[in-house]
Amino acid sequence: MEKPEHIHLLDEATINQIAAGEVIERPASVVKELIDNSLDSGASDIRVEIEGAGSKNITVIDDGSGIGRDEVPLAFTKHSTSKIESKDDLHRIITLGFRGEALSSIAAVSRVELISRTADCLSAVKIGVEGGLVGEATETGSSVGTRVEVRDLFYNTPARRKYLKSKRTELSHITDTVTRQALGNPGVAFTLLNEGKVVLRCGKGELFDRMVQVLGADVARQLIPLEYEDGLLSLWGYISKPGYYRSNREMNYFFINGRNISSPAISNAVRLGYYTMLAKGRYPAAVLNVKINLEEVDVNVHPAKRYVRLSRENEIMDGITAAVEQALKQEKLVPEVKPSRTMTMQSSLASPEKPTSKEPVSSESPVIRENTSNYTAPPRDTQRRLKSSERAMAEEKAQPERVGSGVSDARILGQVNDLYIVAETDEGILLIDQHAAHERIMYEQISRKVKHDWQELISPVTVDLTTREKVLLEEYIPYLENLGFSLSEFGTQTYVITTVPTVMGKIEDPSVVYDLLADLFAQGRVKEKKGMEDMLCKTMACRSAIKAGASCNMEQMQNLLDQLEKTENPYTCPHGRPTMITLGKAELDKLFKRTGV
Repeated sequence: MEKPEHIHLLDEATINQIAAGEVIERPASVVKELIDNSLDSGASDIRVEIEGAGSKNITVIDDGSGIGRDEVPLAFTKHSTSKIESKDDLHRIITLGFRGEALSSIAAVSRVELISRTADCLSAVKIGVEGGLVGEATETGSSVGTRVEVRDLFYNTPARRKYLKSKRTELSHITDTVTRQALGNPGVAFTLLNEGKVVLRCGKGELFDRMVQVLGADVARQLIPLEYEDGLLSLWGYISKPGYYRSNREMNYFFINGRNISSPAISNAVRLGYYTMLAKGRYPAAVLNVKINLEEVDVNVHPAKRYVRLSRENEIMDGITAAVEQALKQEKLVPEVKPSRTMTMQSSLASPEKPTSKEPVSSESPVIRENTSNYTAPPRDTQRRLKSSERAMAEEKAQPERVGSGVSDARILGQVNDLYIVAETDEGILLIDQHAAHERIMYEQISRKVKHDWQELISPVTVDLTTREKVLLEEYIPYLENLGFSLSEFGTQTYVITTVPTVMGKIEDPSVVYDLLADLFAQGRVKEKKGMEDMLCKTMACRSAIKAGASCNMEQMQNLLDQLEKTENPYTCPHGRPTMITLGKAELDKLFKRTGV
């Protein structure tokens, strides 16, 4: 493309496509904008139909108030809206839409047909728009409400169409969008169909009923009610008991004045309310409605209106934390004790000479507990010196030395911070990251045993999924089964796991599986089968490996080093992080200023 010689005005079609790119990122964006319009029209029943994961067709039908006959052509004109009159209204917005950009942006990158009828008209009006060009309005028959059909999304912007994800991924985003709208509006019936099959259907009801319909009865049973009010905000909804959590914010649903938003600040405020009841990296489920003065909220800060700005954010977050603390105290909850996350150590760090059993594994089998009686840890001042040494090395940008193949010959001194194994070699001090090292061992074991070596669980593990997670899981099931998992549906939102790979040890805690699935969903889709299987192996190795904070005895540490030495690449974990570094004698002398002594 040649650089233009002079500044010039862009044509209208180009301007519209650029503007549409800010509002319409993917098919789910279309679904969100159309549902927002339906809700603003007072609809009590909204139906969403999808074909081709939204690229081929998106149809949204509602029973709202409809659009007046004379206003239908104007609806596709940019910045035309019935929701605000002037700039002063921006400070007290009560509707979901307000910019007048949704329909014009959608029409700029697709072929749209709109049919709408108001209660005072005997017939409906029908109009078509293609690439932003509005056709003639005609009369047709229809019930009161609006039907918008969006075909061939991004047909005139091939670059945007090219970067859409797989159909399963795009459908999961659509499902998540409808799920969030449904949770925020329990008094409205929602139906989502994909290729004519029902993905989600929920009738009108109370919030708890909606959570049962959308999240599943098993998840809903883990939630407790929350209600709070002070001079600044009103808050109501549900939060999960301390024993139910995820490794991500997937099950955080927040609504401010009826608007679904993404807010790490609210998520952190909720988590803070659990204080010591949740471990680091754990997030509770939460469906929360926040009502505050309209003038305290600026919703005009993001093209897709996913984020808002709060004028008194710190005070509001303090109120949310206080509300969570209050709800948990009222329930007099005793946190459920989860099985030790060091459970994989029993199978993977046991004596390597023992054969692997394929007998059914009892969920009552004992796991290795934290035990430091077999060795004496280095004194605290030694730990401080080691940390100081590491900092000094980092400042000098010293490159880690590679050690010889005799890793298992190193003399183990102890463990630092329940994370690093400290050992002595002929060259100096060897520091091993126990998680990275164990991850390398697990990865190579899992990779070698992709097609065999599974164990049956005497007590099957049930995994509760959101509708979106269930959609995503269906793509991974063949690969998970190839690794040794056996999954089957058990109800609407639940899967039962009856077998797992032997290298994973005893699966007693469903959070292990949740973490595995969360990692897969976050990484997205890998097109090649080999790449998909390798990603699963890496993820499973990471989730099965010893975690930071797991105390090991001398025998376990020695077994870890023995197994690490036998791997093809003992120097890095599957993700490329180093498993070990050395502090050579010369480096130690330099750090203690003993050079030349």
